[in-house]
Amino acid sequence: MERYKARTVRHPAERAPGQPPVRRLPRPRLTGLGGGLFACAAMFLVGGLDWLLFDASLFVYGLFFLPVAAATALWVRPADLITAPISVPIAFAAGAWPVSGGSGGFAGEVMALVSVLSLHAGWLYAGTLVAALIAVVRKAVLIGRRRMPRRVA
Repeated sequence: MERYKARTVRHPAERAPGQPPVRRLPRPRLTGLGGGLFACAAMFLVGGLDWLLFDASLFVYGLFFLPVAAATALWVRPADLITAPISVPIAFAAGAWPVSGGSGGFAGEVMALVSVLSLHAGWLYAGTLVAALIAVVRKAVLIGRRRMPRRVA
C-alpha cells in the first residue's frame, strides 16, 4: 500500500513559483448585526449617490438594492444566516430616505418615505427574496456537509 502525504495548507504568499494566485470571494465573516449595518450603510450610500447622480431615480435605487441584498446574504456568518432576510428590508428603508424627496418638515419626510416604500415594494420583495433564497441554499449546503459520512483515514 502506498502512503499518502498529509496535505499542507500554504499561505498565499508561499505559493509555488510560476503559479498564478487564486482569487476568491471574501469568506462569510459578518455577524448578524454586522450584516445589517453593512446593508444599511451600503443602501444609504447608494441612496445618496442616486440622489446626486441620477436625480433620485428609484429604478436605479432598486437595481442597486438587489446586489447589496445578495452580498449581505453571502457575507454573513453561517450561524447568523437567518438575519440576512430580516436586515435587508430594513436597509432598503434606511437608504430610501435620500431618494424619497420629502419636504415640509418631519411629517412630510415620513409621508414621502412611506410613499416610496409602498409604491416600490416590488424591489423590496425582490431583494428580500434574493437574500432569503441565498440564505436557504447556504443553510442546505451546510446541513448536507454535516450529514455526509466522514471518511476513515
